[in-house]
Amino acid sequence: MNIHPMTSLIVATLLFPASAAVAQQAAPEGRLAQLYAPRPPAGSAFVRVLNPGPTTVVAGIANGADQRVGGATRATRYAIVEGGKPFTVRVAGAARTQAAVAAGSFSTLVLDAAAPAKPLTVLEDGGGSSDALKAEIRFYNLAGNCTQGTLAMADKGAVVFPAVAGGRSAARGINPVKARLVARCGGKDSGPLELPALQPGDHYSLFLTGGAAAPVLQGQLSGTDAVGR
Repeated sequence: MNIHPMTSLIVATLLFPASAAVAQQAAPEGRLAQLYAPRPPAGSAFVRVLNPGPTTVVAGIANGADQRVGGATRATRYAIVEGGKPFTVRVAGAARTQAAVAAGSFSTLVLDAAAPAKPLTVLEDGGGSSDALKAEIRFYNLAGNCTQGTLAMADKGAVVFPAVAGGRSAARGINPVKARLVARCGGKDSGPLELPALQPGDHYSLFLTGGAAAPVLQGQLSGTDAVGR
């Protein structure tokens, strides 16, 4: 949808709490879902592989299924591993042992597709929203030579993330609304990205890739392997 006719309304909805009426409607369903959803074993951690490069590769983690990452699908689902213990990561048919991550943590392993044998960079996906009535968006600055990445509403709207350093990410909770977003690196803007209609509890990743001269913004709804995989 076009943002500029109602910029102030959408910005207010995106950046500030939802009304009590909406919260009351969403709360019962969310609580029941949390109560009856299968739980991973105590001490589990959640890990995925992210490929910011142009070449698609096949990757898998521990007992999780192999998945194609790169291009339109940047990251695997989060695999469930045992926290505090090393685990196996498979990239392009080659297995490697990855250092342990903390129990209860979410981590993204960033692959250098140009050098698949190179150790993966670990980004901790913490510091986001714990509000079950909100959705969470996380913005990754993985564009080449982009020392500071910015995410904003399209059409010169409000800034959502003002400065995310190269190779880092930032997250925040938002009310589930639709919006058009654009990423910026230096004086160059990416093409606009339509944020999908997110639901409370959804986690959506926004990846800034390409290079400082031609940044590309892509999005992907985050998912986790089923318990027991």
